[in-house]
Amino acid sequence: MALYTAAASVLAGLERREGALKTLVYKSRFQNIKQLYALVSETLRYSPVLDSIMAGACLLKAEKKLSPHLAKVLVYDLLFGKGLKCGGRWKVLVQKHRARLQAELARLKVRKKVSCNEDLLAPTESGNKASQVPRYVRVNTLKTCMDDVVDYFKRQGYSYLGRASRMEELSSLSGKQFFLDPHLPELLVFPSQTDFHENRLYITGHIILQDKASCLPAFLLSPPLGSQVIDACAAPGNKTSHLAAILKNKGQIFAFDLDPKRLATMSTMLVRAGVTCCELASEDFLAVDPTDPKFSNVSYILLDPSCSGSGMVNRQAGESTPSMERLRALAAFQRKALGHALRFPALRRLVYSTCSVEKEENEAVVWDVLQEHGPVFRLVNVLPSWPHRGLATFPGAECCLRACPTATLTNGFFVAVLERQLEHNGQGSCSAPPIKAEVDGGEGRGPCATRKKRRKKGPCVQ
Repeated sequence: MALYTAAASVLAGLERREGALKTLVYKSRFQNIKQLYALVSETLRYSPVLDSIMAGACLLKAEKKLSPHLAKVLVYDLLFGKGLKCGGRWKVLVQKHRARLQAELARLKVRKKVSCNEDLLAPTESGNKASQVPRYVRVNTLKTCMDDVVDYFKRQGYSYLGRASRMEELSSLSGKQFFLDPHLPELLVFPSQTDFHENRLYITGHIILQDKASCLPAFLLSPPLGSQVIDACAAPGNKTSHLAAILKNKGQIFAFDLDPKRLATMSTMLVRAGVTCCELASEDFLAVDPTDPKFSNVSYILLDPSCSGSGMVNRQAGESTPSMERLRALAAFQRKALGHALRFPALRRLVYSTCSVEKEENEAVVWDVLQEHGPVFRLVNVLPSWPHRGLATFPGAECCLRACPTATLTNGFFVAVLERQLEHNGQGSCSAPPIKAEVDGGEGRGPCATRKKRRKKGPCVQ
């Protein structure tokens, strides 16, 4: 029974965006990692097929004690796997419905005009996309430094190729080669299949396994030392630990998440990463009062709200495109969260990001909120050399960043940076100090190294 409950827990973690598949499998502490990984991977691969079969057999209506994730794992092993060799009382529950489940599988094959199980799987590019994305390793500067990590990997037999001069070089990596990323100064890049989950540096928190696109929000927020920062939807915590590293633990991060289980996992990760400047709260960010004196000095906010996750190349293989109904519901929440964040009186800079590729959750949300807050906040044109920009759905949308496997060799992602205009501080005067616009990040410097002129008109600071 432990195998199936562990697999169901990993599936639930993926749905809650608590981490990548391998990360969650290793965190499960299940004894046979390979067995668990194989079961979850194959269940994900057959996920749309299993949904159809379970719906047709009315399994969840008949067995209300079964969670959807546990049911999916059990039905996979019954119909496509090893035939429920374990499972205890859950096995007994599902076995009662074997005939109906098998009949639904047979009917599905007839409808699809196929004869074997593999032919039920819809063609997908997710596997190809995942293979295009390298393994990114963020050096955790709270516990170590870049030179020491590079030397460590050299001693492990890896060949260090220096800083990549262009993004295309990253796709040529093979074997035990690695680059320093061309954009982010603390990010190393390895071939896509490189696995560090059992590496000593990962276990001790000296390195963080984090996709490059996911590193962009904290990098572009770039709060100065001593800043007070809000991470509005913080779990599972990789971005929070990145913010702490940028602050060098000299400042304060208020991290909010409504799910106490996600926060508990996050707390463990932050301790391992050496984060000491973070205050966790199991609280809905929308319920936080921007006028609370506790947050009167919060000047930087990172908002990475719940989204469809449509940009994650290795998330729930075969998952269908989110419905328009779901996108509208998510976008309504995202607009509300972004508008709420912009009401903090001392706010000077905010990063809004999603791991979605849907314009309804990205450009449309930013544009709608700018209509209300545009006189006070404007977009910043970040990383001008970044090849993939926001969709041209409104004037200045090119200031935003997009990411995808083909253009940037990352997961699908969206980032927008908003800054308070100089003439608007919390009291409507112009006493706020100048804010620097983003330029390309070079080695040994942050992303706010050079001051640029601002256009007087339009939503975008050039």
